[in-house]
Amino acid sequence: MEQVIQRRINYYIGTSGWQYGHWKGIFYPEQLRYSEWLSYYCRHFSTVEINVTFYRDVRPSTFQKWYTLTPEDFLFSVKLSRQITHFKRLRVDKNLLNSFIEKYASLKEKLGIILIQLPPGLKFDESLFNDFVSLIDKKYRYAIEVRNKTFINDNFFEILKQNNIAFCIADSAGRFPYYEAITANFVYVRLHGSQRLYASEYTDEELRQWAQKLKVWNKPSFFYFDNDFLGYAVKNALRLKELLTGISHSQK
Repeated sequence: MEQVIQRRINYYIGTSGWQYGHWKGIFYPEQLRYSEWLSYYCRHFSTVEINVTFYRDVRPSTFQKWYTLTPEDFLFSVKLSRQITHFKRLRVDKNLLNSFIEKYASLKEKLGIILIQLPPGLKFDESLFNDFVSLIDKKYRYAIEVRNKTFINDNFFEILKQNNIAFCIADSAGRFPYYEAITANFVYVRLHGSQRLYASEYTDEELRQWAQKLKVWNKPSFFYFDNDFLGYAVKNALRLKELLTGISHSQK
C-alpha cells in the first residue's frame, strides 16, 4: 500500500497544475479516473499552483470542491487573473481586484499564496506599483513574478519588503530576467526549465543546488515546477522532495 508522504511545513513543493493528460502513464496510473487525479496528486505533494485562474474565472463551487478533496494541510497557490495584470496592467480599482480575490478566498485556510505575474512589456513605475499594492487585501500572502528587467531595482524590492510580498525567483531558460531576492518571510520559486522553456528536465546537480539554496534561505518556501512536458515537473518535484527530506518516491 502506498504511504502518504511525510510533510515538512517549511517546504511546500509541487507543480504548476495537475490536470495534464500527458502525465497519464507517467505519473497518473493508466486506469485512474480523471476525477481521482487531484486526490492521487495529494498523496505525493503538499501544494499545487493553479494557473487556470490567470486565463478564466473559476466558480467558487469549484474551489470548494478542490478544498474538500485535499488534506487539511494542503495549500493552493493561485495566479491572479490576467485581466488585472495584462489587460488592465495594474490600473484597477479595489472593487475589481476584490472581485477576483474573493473567489480565491473560497479555499479558506488552504489558500497559500496569490501569485501576481506581470507581462514582459510592463516596466517598473513606482507610483503605479505603490497604488496597486495599496489596494490588495493584506490578510493574504502574495508573490510577484516580473518579466521586465526594470523591476530589478532597490526601490521595487523595498516596496515588497515593506508589504511582505515575495519576489518570485523564476528560472525561465534565460527568457526573462533571473534574480534572487528575499523580500518576505517566505520564499516563492517557479522553475520553468533551465534549458528550454517549459520543456527541459532539471539535472540532479541542478536540483541539489536548489535544495541547498532552500536550506540556506531557511524560510517557509513554495516551490513549483512548471516544466510539465513529458512529466518532467512531477519527476523533478519528487526528486527535490527526496533531497530535502531523505524520503524517496520508491520508498512509499
